[in-house]
Amino acid sequence: MRKTLLITALLALAGAAHAGPDEALNKAGCVACHAQDRKLVGPAFKDIAAKYRGQKDAAAQLADKVRKGGKGVWGPIPMPPSGADKIADADLKAALEWVLAL
Repeated sequence: MRKTLLITALLALAGAAHAGPDEALNKAGCVACHAQDRKLVGPAFKDIAAKYRGQKDAAAQLADKVRKGGKGVWGPIPMPPSGADKIADADLKAALEWVLAL
């Protein structure tokens, strides 16, 4: 019984180590300007996925853009780098992979 409890506790801690895509996108502030299926201030996540579909380095490109900000790709409104420093690289990568899979 102790072994089962220990294993359960360790698995719970391991699962808590990384945020899910929704949590990471929220924590980074992405959802203030982006939604999954409709344009807000920035493009919908599904539109981002469509634009970058098939590009090998899409996740790395987007991670760089999230971290540094960007402008001119989706129109005149720039994307600030705000909040990107609040999430771990692994969580950002998982969130971007989720976006790109839409």
